[in-house]
Amino acid sequence: MACCCSFSDCYLGCFYMQDFLWSKVYFTSYVTHNKKNVLFVISHPDDESMFFSPTINYLTANAYNIHILCLSTDELRQACAVLRVPLQQLTIVDHPNLQDGFGQVWSHDLLEEIISEEVTSHDIHTIITFDNYGVSGHCNHRGVVKFLQTNSERNIKAWELVSLNIIRKYCGPIDIWLSILSAKRHGSKVSIINEQPLKSYEAMAQHLSQWVWFRKLFVSFSSYTYTNTLQRISP
Repeated sequence: MACCCSFSDCYLGCFYMQDFLWSKVYFTSYVTHNKKNVLFVISHPDDESMFFSPTINYLTANAYNIHILCLSTDELRQACAVLRVPLQQLTIVDHPNLQDGFGQVWSHDLLEEIISEEVTSHDIHTIITFDNYGVSGHCNHRGVVKFLQTNSERNIKAWELVSLNIIRKYCGPIDIWLSILSAKRHGSKVSIINEQPLKSYEAMAQHLSQWVWFRKLFVSFSSYTYTNTLQRISP
């Protein structure tokens, strides 16, 4: 049977695979296999499905122990089941001073207390969370990384999810190649490709109160469904 792939298709495929493998090797050089306890610190239920699912899928597929610390309450357990995160490794915080809202600025002292307890209880080696912009500019997303930046004395590897501009944010799987190129240009970044994007869609569908038409569109066209660019938070 004749091959229907052009030379350019083969070249791009090789380029994609080579850089994808490079990203995985670079990332796992920091998240080593003898230190497998990884904590995702998220602000709201649905953050894990809308934004972090490529990284969660990659780590669970490679037998890392995924823990999720969610700093506000709502439906989350079913989504974690889809993403293969054991329910005993899910912590949902219900605190009167950690209320959802753009005007709600969370206390760094309270965040330190909650995150430190989680790190100690589960022997966490790596933390993954939002960056300074928090994808959407939400102040709750941004509060956690500020805590990590000002508490760098701990011997913990920390990574932040890089926020994308509005064009890249909604270009879907096309952003895979842009993310790979960005990671290649910046030594502190890695690109994690989602090998199971339908699982991300299924996980988000478990958030029944959030599963409205515009979020279905978001998950379908958002670059965060297909790839995560992570940047290491410097100690």
